[in-house]
Amino acid sequence: MKDKNDRLVYSTEQGRICPGCENPVDQCTCRKQTSSIGDGNVRVSRETKGRKGKGVTLIKGLAMDAVTLGSMCKKLKAMCGAGGTVKEGVIEIQGDHIERILDYLKKQGVKAKRAGG
Repeated sequence: MKDKNDRLVYSTEQGRICPGCENPVDQCTCRKQTSSIGDGNVRVSRETKGRKGKGVTLIKGLAMDAVTLGSMCKKLKAMCGAGGTVKEGVIEIQGDHIERILDYLKKQGVKAKRAGG
């Protein structure tokens, strides 16, 4: 009998392993099916938690696949002149660029709102 804590997390051949379907993360089948669009609103917020006081702008709720999210992240990084990444479907842009990103998303026809304080 397999214990719930007895599972493969990382493999040097495949990289990170999805806990749900136990496939490599880039070949995950469970997250693609369960990815929820939410309420249809894209939320843009600023967060410093877990980043040693450095602020990042988070863009959550974009209903896009991984490739499209990557290209959107690249456009936003160039527009803001900052670094950034995509983690678990959330775009992170270094620095406080909420207003600039909200304006860009509205020009692209995306229904976005500011979240947080």
